[in-house]
Amino acid sequence: MTAATSTAVPFAVPSFTGAAREAAVRVLDSGWVTTGAECGAFEAELAAYLGQPHVVAVASCTQAIELSLRALRLAPGAPVLTPSLTFCGAVAAIVHAGCRPVLVDIDEDTLVPSPATVAAAVRRAGRPAAMVVCPLGGYPADHAALADAAGLPAARIVVDAAHGPGGAVGRADDPSRAPYATCLSFYATKNLPIGEGGAIATHDGDLAAWLRSARLHGMSRDAWRRYLPGGSWRYDVTELGFKANLTDLQAAIGRAQLGALPGWQRRRAELAARYDAALAPLVRLPRRHSRHAWHLYQVRVRDRDAVIAGLSEAGIGTSVHFIPVHRLTGFAALFGPDERAALPVTDRVSAELLSLPLYPDLTPDAVDVVTGRLAELLA
Repeated sequence: MTAATSTAVPFAVPSFTGAAREAAVRVLDSGWVTTGAECGAFEAELAAYLGQPHVVAVASCTQAIELSLRALRLAPGAPVLTPSLTFCGAVAAIVHAGCRPVLVDIDEDTLVPSPATVAAAVRRAGRPAAMVVCPLGGYPADHAALADAAGLPAARIVVDAAHGPGGAVGRADDPSRAPYATCLSFYATKNLPIGEGGAIATHDGDLAAWLRSARLHGMSRDAWRRYLPGGSWRYDVTELGFKANLTDLQAAIGRAQLGALPGWQRRRAELAARYDAALAPLVRLPRRHSRHAWHLYQVRVRDRDAVIAGLSEAGIGTSVHFIPVHRLTGFAALFGPDERAALPVTDRVSAELLSLPLYPDLTPDAVDVVTGRLAELLA
């Protein structure tokens, strides 16, 4: 997001419905704002939207990934495959779960790992214990094909669907081939914006039950169930958990926002098509997919910093997704020189990627302003 009021076309503007504002006031007036009935209703409605039997709401997508990996009970230091071209939180979650991230290079066209790059990582580092699949920008990575390339069952696959829901990202699969967990984000700029928050969608009932306890310190009863009429103050903690719950205030906003999501997704696709029509002759575009979630609109440009500066001078906000984690100071020590050298496509592509404004309130005229200025700069 940008705080610059003079920006003609901000990079991101969160969309909030009137119903979301009303829902927030309703919860504030109810006297119960933390995890309770609204959270349960949001989970049920999101599960119906995704076609998944279980959804458990948590405080962030990063915590969703960590909790999902912890639930797998992997050995300390177990190798977990993941791309380097992803948000740093996804890789940090692997480390915090006690595992060792093993970086995978990406496909030149899709910007996500392919069966070939996964197989190359396995040859280099050995068979992994699990994999975190990260669909970039909303492109629906084929987690089943990646699992096969890694020699892993679907029950060892965690999908970082922070760039969904929408399109195919985060939706239901054949239960026999479904990932163990699909992790969602409700950050302010995401397709379903709440401000903060996350969720895990899964076909695994045991995982869902464990998550409901683990997200609240491992307690056998949350406060809602303890303080209901007839409830008991007694609870047990059979396993140390975390403070990772979503509040009813957030959940009520999420319920209202969910009703607008299909329309917002159609709008994103329309805007992306308008961008494509103007930019396809000028820049290299990542591969398209009929079920793309269109969280980001990314292009590849040379002299990216100069292009960013030129767009900024015209009042157009941009961003870069992402700095590869092996280039970040806090992560570099986790990877040896051979592993860092095994990511040539990631290094090449990440130096050219540029994210342009894309959000439901963006107007077609604003898209034309962006593409017109970009065409001038590229010329």
